[in-house]
Amino acid sequence: MTVTNDFTDRTPFSTNALETRADLAKFLGEILDPLAAHTSPGGARVHLGYTGTHYDVIATQLEGFSRPIWGLASLLGGGGEYEGTKRWVDGFTNGSDPENEEFWGHIRDKDQRMVESSAIGFSIAVAKEKLWDPLSPEAKANLEAWLGGINGKEMPNTNWLWFRVFANLGLSKAGSSRFDAERMKADLDHLDTFYIGEGWSRDGPEGVVQLDYYSSSFAIQFAQLVYSKLAQNEDPERCEEYRNRARAFALDFVHYFDFEGRAIPFGRSMTYRFAMSSFWGALAFADVDLPAPLTWGVVKGLQLRNLRWWTKQAGAYNSDGTLTIGYCYPNHNITENYNSPGSPYWCCKSFVALAVPETHPFWTSKEAPYPHELLETTKSLKSPLHIVSNLGDHTLLLSSGQQCSYPVKQSAAKYGKLAYSSAFGYSVPVGNGTLEELGGDNTLALSDDGGETWKCRRATKEAKLEGDKWLHSMWYPWKDVEVETWLVPPQKETPLWHVRVHRIKSSRALSSAEGGFAIYGQGKDGRALEPSTGEEFGTHEKGGEGRAASKAGVSGIVDIGSGQRKGKALRTDANTNLMVPRAVLPTLMHQHAASDKSVWLVTAVFALPSTRGRVGAKAGWIAQWNERPRAPKEITALMLRAFTGRR
Repeated sequence: MTVTNDFTDRTPFSTNALETRADLAKFLGEILDPLAAHTSPGGARVHLGYTGTHYDVIATQLEGFSRPIWGLASLLGGGGEYEGTKRWVDGFTNGSDPENEEFWGHIRDKDQRMVESSAIGFSIAVAKEKLWDPLSPEAKANLEAWLGGINGKEMPNTNWLWFRVFANLGLSKAGSSRFDAERMKADLDHLDTFYIGEGWSRDGPEGVVQLDYYSSSFAIQFAQLVYSKLAQNEDPERCEEYRNRARAFALDFVHYFDFEGRAIPFGRSMTYRFAMSSFWGALAFADVDLPAPLTWGVVKGLQLRNLRWWTKQAGAYNSDGTLTIGYCYPNHNITENYNSPGSPYWCCKSFVALAVPETHPFWTSKEAPYPHELLETTKSLKSPLHIVSNLGDHTLLLSSGQQCSYPVKQSAAKYGKLAYSSAFGYSVPVGNGTLEELGGDNTLALSDDGGETWKCRRATKEAKLEGDKWLHSMWYPWKDVEVETWLVPPQKETPLWHVRVHRIKSSRALSSAEGGFAIYGQGKDGRALEPSTGEEFGTHEKGGEGRAASKAGVSGIVDIGSGQRKGKALRTDANTNLMVPRAVLPTLMHQHAASDKSVWLVTAVFALPSTRGRVGAKAGWIAQWNERPRAPKEITALMLRAFTGRR
């Protein structure tokens, strides 16, 4: 019996083919329409829910108003129309008026209003005739004063500086006396110090090691591309530099997407969802000359396939079509304390392609599949310290060295895991008492209190790529516990496996639990997976191996070292994983006595997602499961020398 849930899995957008510019405009309209019922009488605030953030409730309602403007302004700037545009024009009038009850409040130091000012500045810059010109002289003066209030205020030393650039860019295009050219140049000059080469920028000054989607679609690359279009006449040299950076970056960034359109979840702000792909539309907006093997047909496919995939994720939307807080389903466990009900509308950046004329080759080119030259490949990315692979129809990255430079909820899960996958996502803790609560996929979790609490890799030291072959890092869960980790990507001989080697030196007794990829944990009857030894759906536990197979594919883990660890198919607590609310996690577990000698763990991790329209893994996968990889001989030699005492 197969469970069908068409009545729950439908979305308001899933029938949209998303092949043409008109299709994309229709999708945007269907995203904007439901907001009308949640908009204040004066249009300045959008109230979508009651959950809290570290900033005030008025700022959350401004967020609900402003973020959809990324899409609306792109549509209008590209010559399109939207019936509900008046809501935002009225909102500009009333929200910026200090005497109006819907006033947004003046911008203060490090204020969330700074973030939201960027979309408003963008809207004036690209859709002045539709959003600025209709305002009365008094409304224009109020909006100028409100936007200009960002100048002279203290800002975080991060991508936030781009928000002030965009506010000033809008003021400049409006011919406002509030435009501060000196401030904008200083911000741009400082933002350029974040650049580290090969197209990549840090999200902050030297010492910051965050290179996630904020370095690309969420903020920096997107902003650079939009600026390079809008400021070409005023700042041509910098604009050309930004286009050059985008060309270099694109050749790395393409590896974060799979051939079905999914991007690899990594880092924070996952609730922004298809904002991940906005970089591809921004390339077209900025008229960048593409580097081979990218073509406009390829870029169009990368953008539209990602959007198509998201139109089919029912849990991403409430029943009225508004966006939920979460990823593939409503999930507050994954969020940060800056995620309000309006935050997900940052995804509207991906509608920037609507600002691109229909005569542009982005729209006139036939959509092309993922570049053939980049399929079945592995690439080392030196700047983010990632190795990305799509061997065996599985797009994943191995990661070492990244960490959040300030407190972020679940940062160890968002930056410190050993591997991340476009198909299986990642998991976050929902508690701190059991392995089930930990959601420890792709981690080596350690406990010094018999399993009462667990520590995973968070702050990684001395991380590096070794010969473009593997990642090597040191990490210290306690001051007297040293862990050295090697991450070896899939090889063409064993494309469904990657290998991990850990050396643990600890003067205290430890429990260890190492997880593979978390996978959908229900069977064909919709009930929890039952034990199985073959290719059919189910779980498998045998000695030093654990495995789970379901409609999502197969995930497994094997101790290929001592073989002493116990394999388990662990059912994690609900709502730990970004992709599925009910997951099973293949795990290896062991107890380690205190010792002055190192313990070596050698692990093989198996993953085969369901792809190309299949339900479950392709037939015959069990043969690949039985074809185990080995640790590289160079690392094996290190282990041998450690055991024999030789140098």
